[in-house]
Amino acid sequence: MSVSGFTIEPAVPEQRLLGESAAMRSVRAQVAKISSTPSNVLITGESGTGKEIVARAIHAASPRHAHAFVPINCGAIPEALLESQLFGHVRGAFTTAVQASPGLFAAADRGTIYLDEIGDLPLHMQVKLLRVIEEKIVWAVGSTRPVLIDARIIASTNRDLVKEIEGGRFREDLFYRLNVVHIALTPLRERREDVALLLEHFVRALNLKLSTQFLGVDPEALSVLMNHPWKGNVRELEHVLESAMILGEGDTISLPDLPDYLVSATGELVASDVLRDVTRRFERQHIMAVLAQTQFDKKEAARRLGISLASLYRKLLTLAKPRL
Repeated sequence: MSVSGFTIEPAVPEQRLLGESAAMRSVRAQVAKISSTPSNVLITGESGTGKEIVARAIHAASPRHAHAFVPINCGAIPEALLESQLFGHVRGAFTTAVQASPGLFAAADRGTIYLDEIGDLPLHMQVKLLRVIEEKIVWAVGSTRPVLIDARIIASTNRDLVKEIEGGRFREDLFYRLNVVHIALTPLRERREDVALLLEHFVRALNLKLSTQFLGVDPEALSVLMNHPWKGNVRELEHVLESAMILGEGDTISLPDLPDYLVSATGELVASDVLRDVTRRFERQHIMAVLAQTQFDKKEAARRLGISLASLYRKLLTLAKPRL
């Protein structure tokens, strides 16, 4: 379905919220609790942390999952078109309105509307959005009759909205209307134990996308990936792996396959004796992540890791020993 050039997406299967860190377990618990409610949700976090994935997971687990999930980037629509795109317009409402459009809120009726980068919404549109939230109706541009809508609103931003309010750039009343439930996403650099699971997931997914057959990442490349600060978060990690798998040779991602900026940033670390400690730490994190996935079924964990059960026990004993 399309509204004024925007594609309205049908309900999608539940998105996976990957990670066994305390931060990601908390996010999954929040999603499980709030999905069945009609309450508005505000998701905050740096760019690339997966705010839309969380929004989709909430929708997929909600009673609205059979209806549309409508994602909108509030900063990507020209300001002059925002009102008609969001709330619709009648034919002839303005020069280029050669046909009527119901608008994206109407398209999300009985489903979920996801307002990404809500902090970019101009003040005059914030007033109109507040009215929609309060009255559950939209007024199409040029129309004399309101349209009743029932859409759950999930908003997200990488901005500090409290500071935006203090600076007069965001309405405090709208903030409280959106911030009924708040989910804060932790940057990847603060949950490095999740990198192993993400690497495994992206290698599998990108093999399907690129028709490649990579088995994993070698120790030197792993040490770089585990220690990079990931300012672009999960999105940056995915793009780095995609680039490496396009340019790489063989069946293992190695150091020369990674972008120069990653290698040069951690070159001293890779060249030092710290490499063994980094690799050991990654191995432990990966094994523990797989054990958590299998609910500590060691036989199944060994199968997934591609090692014997005896080898898994030996590794667990070795990795548990303190370093002198």
